[in-house]
Parts: sequence; C-alpha cells; structure tokens
Amino acid sequence: MSEATRADAARHAIVAMRHVRDRIDREFDQPLNVEALAAGAHMSAGQLSREFARIYGEPPYSYLMTRRIERAMTLLRRGDLSVTEVCFAVGYGSLGTFSTRFSELVGVSPSAYRRDHSQAAAGIPACLAKQVTRPIR
Repeated sequence: MSEATRADAARHAIVAMRHVRDRIDREFDQPLNVEALAAGAHMSAGQLSREFARIYGEPPYSYLMTRRIERAMTLLRRGDLSVTEVCFAVGYGSLGTFSTRFSELVGVSPSAYRRDHSQAAAGIPACLAKQVTRPIR
C-alpha cells in the first residue's frame, strides 16, 4: 500500500469516527448500540470499536455511557427533575443500571450528587464547566 493510500485510509477512518462521535453526542438519549453505530459507518462492530478506541481513547459504548452521565450530572445540578426523570431523560431504561453506572463514574449516587453538588459549576463559564464536571474513568 502506498503512503498516499495509507494517508487517505487514515483520514477516512478519522472522518467516519467523527461522524460516529457526533451521532452519539446528538442521540445519546436514544437507544444506541455498537451494531447500529457500525451500520451507520458502514463497518463491522469490531472494526468500529477498535477504530473509535484508537482515535478517542475509549470504545464507543464507554463514550456513550460517559456522555449520558455528563448530561445526567447537568440535569441533577439543575434540580428541576427527579432522579428517575433524569434516568429516563438521558436514555437509560432502568433506574438501577443508571444509579450503578452513575456511582461508578462519579463516585456518589445520583441522589447524593443532586443534594451535595447542585452548585458544583456555579460561577464557572459553560465552556469550562464541562471539563470541570466531566466524570473520570
């Protein structure tokens, strides 16, 4: 394979993964799975997972879960929805799964986060708040 062909393939992979990431960012609250994302990118689920992880440092499913938890954290800080409402608003179908995943990523339960972190991003510009409040894997 020539150098130019290899560079074109790398660019194509990056563009395809950017489209997948953008779809996850837009549709995080919808039922998404790796197979559906892979079909949209015209590749196998395994190939999508490997390429996405190579480019973004985590598999697409982990990225989706992190995105959902980030949005849940924002909704919980606002305080106008119950934990159950937040759970369903961010695309989880089970309160137990949501609470478990939230606790794993954030370190506290959704209820405790809502109670203790409602002002976590107060006074921080929105462009920085996402970085400051992002759950750490």
